[in-house]
Amino acid sequence: MKVIKPDKKRFSDWALPKIQHGKPTKYGWMVHHPKNLKLGKFTDIGAFSYLNALYEIEIEEYAQFGSHCSVYSYSSIDQKKGKVYIGRNVRIGSHTTIMPGIKIGENSIVGANSFVTCDIPKNSFFAGSPAKLIKELYE
Repeated sequence: MKVIKPDKKRFSDWALPKIQHGKPTKYGWMVHHPKNLKLGKFTDIGAFSYLNALYEIEIEEYAQFGSHCSVYSYSSIDQKKGKVYIGRNVRIGSHTTIMPGIKIGENSIVGANSFVTCDIPKNSFFAGSPAKLIKELYE
């Protein structure tokens, strides 16, 4: 499977939305602890997604998320915590959950409805619950 290049034309009028703690952005996604969120240019986060950045979330440019995704830097269920890093040009399918301390390498794809509990290397396609390697991607 080939790496998908960013669609730069699609993001020609991109602007950082106003992000307030616990309030939906104009695109319908929400962040807790926005001061700990590093959001790269040209990112696209789907409606009804939730980001808990208590222990930091960094999302590089051109990352795309489907709707209803959840990204946690802290889990109150098992007390796990840690920075979540999502690399450049990563694509996350709808209804995916990413747990604390996870790193997703550039150009990777995570299939819809996945539960990410381990790091994902660059140029990889992971899917499932828990997410597992499906295929390596090439440029």
